Amino acid sequence: MTKFLRSNEWQYRLLRTIFQGIIGVLVANLDLLISKLTFDPTIKPMIAALCMAVLSPIMAEIGKGDRADDQDDDYFVIGGDGSGKEE
Repeated sequence: MTKFLRSNEWQYRLLRTIFQGIIGVLVANLDLLISKLTFDPTIKPMIAALCMAVLSPIMAEIGKGDRADDQDDDYFVIGGDGSGKEE
């Protein structure tokens, strides 16, 4: 599961996109699964695309996990040598 979420190889990126598409289609077709819901057929592609747009950053954050080498907080470097000291 970790390799599925974190790997940047083309196979895993493709699998993540397919997975997001499947979830988007399932959400868009909830009205077929739950008879009390009704969605206009013209809005179903927008629902699927919206699900994919929401899932993409969520999966990216899950993929980051608890890696200690992830230095998101130290994004800005003040000094030119990377030490953080102003010259």
